[in-house]
Amino acid sequence: MRKIVVSMWTTLDGFVAGPDDEMDWLLVDDQLQKYERELVDHAGSLLLGRVTHADFAGYWPAAAQNPDEPDDVRGYAQRIDALEKIVVSASGNTATWKNTRRLTHVDPDEIIELKREPGGDIVVYGSLTVIQSLADHRLIDEIHLLVHPLYLRHGKALFNSEQPPARLRLMSAEPFASGVVLMKYQPINNIRTTS
Repeated sequence: MRKIVVSMWTTLDGFVAGPDDEMDWLLVDDQLQKYERELVDHAGSLLLGRVTHADFAGYWPAAAQNPDEPDDVRGYAQRIDALEKIVVSASGNTATWKNTRRLTHVDPDEIIELKREPGGDIVVYGSLTVIQSLADHRLIDEIHLLVHPLYLRHGKALFNSEQPPARLRLMSAEPFASGVVLMKYQPINNIRTTS
């Protein structure tokens, strides 16, 4: 069964973007790029919310064809562009991007069927509403946090405060030269994902 892997860049105080979606605090180095490339190389699909899907569709297909992009960025972009994209959008007002199919909402039974399909894992980037729904239904198999060495004090949190606490098991921790630490976690007691 395919896994759902949430990959998120975050600050030490748990924010994934500034109050106005600022991401100017990101520290990108060779180790981080290597992680991102390996993640998508082993993926079969991306699961994205409507806004993240539109942002990606507006950037990665062009980057995949741009000879001015560095080889590693262009290679990553080509892989992202080739992957199946599953966009969650109630409105259906989604960006045009090849290999895209739409779900109207996060339906647990539908997500479990996606996980049963053959192929690589399902990677989730951004898409906070989708992540919240997946977490509420205990459908996330791994959470990869790229923790940056700073605190914002204000911003958009990965998880809201409306749900009870959830325990995680640390799978690995890897520090990067930039000061970013990649921590991989597995939710404990994910009842919905057992087969």
